[in-house]
Amino acid sequence: MLRRQNLGEADRLLTLLTPNHGKIRAVAKGARKPQSRKAGHVEPFMRTNLLFARGRNLDLITQAELIEAYRPLREDLVLVTYAEHAVELVDRFTAENDPQPSLFKLLADSLGWLAESRDLLLTARFYELRLLGLVGFQPELFQCIHCRETLEPVDQSFSAELGGVLCPSCERFDASAKPLSLSALKLLRYLQTRPYSAVRTLRVRRPLHDQVETLVHHYIQHLLERRLQSAGFLKRLRREAAGAREGLPLPELASEPLTLHLGPNSA
Repeated sequence: MLRRQNLGEADRLLTLLTPNHGKIRAVAKGARKPQSRKAGHVEPFMRTNLLFARGRNLDLITQAELIEAYRPLREDLVLVTYAEHAVELVDRFTAENDPQPSLFKLLADSLGWLAESRDLLLTARFYELRLLGLVGFQPELFQCIHCRETLEPVDQSFSAELGGVLCPSCERFDASAKPLSLSALKLLRYLQTRPYSAVRTLRVRRPLHDQVETLVHHYIQHLLERRLQSAGFLKRLRREAAGAREGLPLPELASEPLTLHLGPNSA
């Protein structure tokens, strides 16, 4: 479930992501009643089998059977906010009735990863970059987005407007381009091209995490033309709760998995 809102005295209007029908809206009759059989199966961040009855304007949920509860995501405020961030992005980047099974699988997998992640920042960046690729906005990280030359192993700039990295010779073509260090570029490439099983083994220092997060969120907010509510709340949480587990000091990037060359086929 992506979103819910109260409807009438006891019903809920749900926005759901489905593998075969895309994003849909449906009414869960009586879901707000404590004795409702649906109540415990249509909560946020749950994966549920649903049976629908076709309605004139909105479908009605007649049965609900829980598949995966992702319970940790509702027991910790930081985890709740990361899960909110994941579903907010899917909601913003998808239209109703547009089936995207790969996007459904990514969200389902990512909620599971978040529930057990030891580095929530890393998991969130992996999810964001994979989502951008699936919805058609994968950033160009291997060639200069303007001149199309292979990027050299030096600091670059990132253009949200153009959708990728600008080499030092072309950064003048976007005055709003953001600085991009070589370390940040390597991490972004690794996240974009490696499976999560490899990504989860990385160790990333907080300053590099912050740089990559700022850049990716800048790009996403440019695409959406709006601020991400969940991202803003996460930053506030970090300020108020220094030392949360995703902010603990971590060793430098593991040297072996990030020994990357910067050619077009190297990542």
